[in-house]
Amino acid sequence: MQLRELDLNLLVVFHQLLIDRSVSRAAENLGMTQPAVSNALKRLRGVLGDDLFVRTSLGMDPTPYAVQLAEPVSHAITTLHGALNRHDHFDPATAQKRFTVAMTDIGEIYFMPRLIERLLAASPGISVSTLRSHAGLSEGLANGDVDLAVGLLPDLQAGFYQRRLFHHRYVCLCREGHPITRSEMTQALFCQYGHVRIVAASTGHGEIDTYMHRAGLVRDIRLEVPHFVAVGHILQNTDLIATVPERFATSCVGPFGLTTVPLPLPLPEIAINLFWHTRFNRDPANIWFRNLMFELFSD
Repeated sequence: MQLRELDLNLLVVFHQLLIDRSVSRAAENLGMTQPAVSNALKRLRGVLGDDLFVRTSLGMDPTPYAVQLAEPVSHAITTLHGALNRHDHFDPATAQKRFTVAMTDIGEIYFMPRLIERLLAASPGISVSTLRSHAGLSEGLANGDVDLAVGLLPDLQAGFYQRRLFHHRYVCLCREGHPITRSEMTQALFCQYGHVRIVAASTGHGEIDTYMHRAGLVRDIRLEVPHFVAVGHILQNTDLIATVPERFATSCVGPFGLTTVPLPLPLPEIAINLFWHTRFNRDPANIWFRNLMFELFSD
């Protein structure tokens, strides 16, 4: 296909439909009528010979061909937007701005102390707000309500950039002097003691539970909690143990009088990535903030 055969305005509509997954929302965000958006989609379907979007109960789902087009189209529109709208220089020393980051509670425990320490010292006008990953995270990143997301987030594919920060390695966490520390760790010993299981829905931690189950490890689950915050308090006064990321364990050892022991089988490492939307790939504030995250936390 030659570009002269295609009205490039149709790609703007295509890009907005990828973000909104709704004709009515796309029309509102583009300042167009719903019939105009529907007509643009009809024309684009005819030119490209593909349905592009299929209506479902959850909205307009892109076809495989639309997913294939998503990244290059988003990149092209972002590049044009950057060229046509010159951004002001971002000075973190004087800027007054709040960044919103989607992360888990374990992310808050690991990232926030060092990040806030740096910001208070060098960028006093910069503040941070955190929130949990949720069904509307993709839309929040696309419209700028959320600046970055951190974690294992397989749903953030088309229209997003990502960069690896590090891998989570897992260890067994328990109190100092726990009987399990006096012998060589075996699978039988690991399963003998009561466990705290962190459910942590919508995170990579659930994959570890699945892996142990497939390996035949039947743990004696005495307590389930939906987050990591209380784990240190629970372990310091009991003989329960927990399987947790090594970085989290390191943050608990000193404050709670805990220690770590190797697990009785190798577990897969969970990749922790930083995500941002293509619309903000060249935004000076976003560039500065994600570069700071890379500087402080990447392996």
